Amino acid sequence: MDPGISIWADSLRKVYRSGGAEVLVFDELELEVRRGERLAIIGESGAGKSTLLHLLGGLDRPTSGRVFVEQHEITALNEKDLADFRNRQIGFVWQNPSLLHEFTALENVMMPLMIRGVSATAARDASKKLLQEVGLLSRAHHLAGELSGGEQQRVSLARALIGKPKFIFADEPTGSLDFRTGESIMNLLTDLHSTYGLTSVFVTHNLVFASRCDRVLELKKGCLQKASVGELQAAGVLRDATRLDGGTYV
Repeated sequence: MDPGISIWADSLRKVYRSGGAEVLVFDELELEVRRGERLAIIGESGAGKSTLLHLLGGLDRPTSGRVFVEQHEITALNEKDLADFRNRQIGFVWQNPSLLHEFTALENVMMPLMIRGVSATAARDASKKLLQEVGLLSRAHHLAGELSGGEQQRVSLARALIGKPKFIFADEPTGSLDFRTGESIMNLLTDLHSTYGLTSVFVTHNLVFASRCDRVLELKKGCLQKASVGELQAAGVLRDATRLDGGTYV
């Protein structure tokens, strides 16, 4: 494998069972992500973008095929080793920040380190530093449920980075935010990618966000294909996507 390739998906096939029928999401799908790259994956709702992200991040297993992350075949790992790999190598950011609302912002960020067995003192110090980086140290002791949507997403970014991962996988990280707040999260993700030397894969409907990445791939009918943002806008492929000139397709 090319040493510059950080993620390699080889002949991925994913089939779901729905009732008595099989639903094929994709078959013989191939993907390479270079080290340090920011890749955006776009496509219509239901195309399988989130499914692909889950497979790349070891949150789900393909029906067949292999996924290599940093030359480790994660599809061959048992559940315990796979969970440990995710904890140490990958930071996840979701459209819904999925914070525990009965815990403070600081405690939410600390949790991945506590699961790893890091001392509470060390986890607290590291978490405070990251909350400062995302501009939320002043809200560290507020319950997650007391934070705004944008603030919760900043906490989720800090939580994703607390384990010093090599990868950030984000699924619609600005999908539930207003334009201005989403813009600030996009800028923060860009800054963090550079600061921490990450390899980032983003699933998004936001073409403004996608256009700022190093490469944009569209998942369509089970295949990944290159397409410029301009081509996608002209074709009107993404009806619920944000236009580059503002506004949306809906």
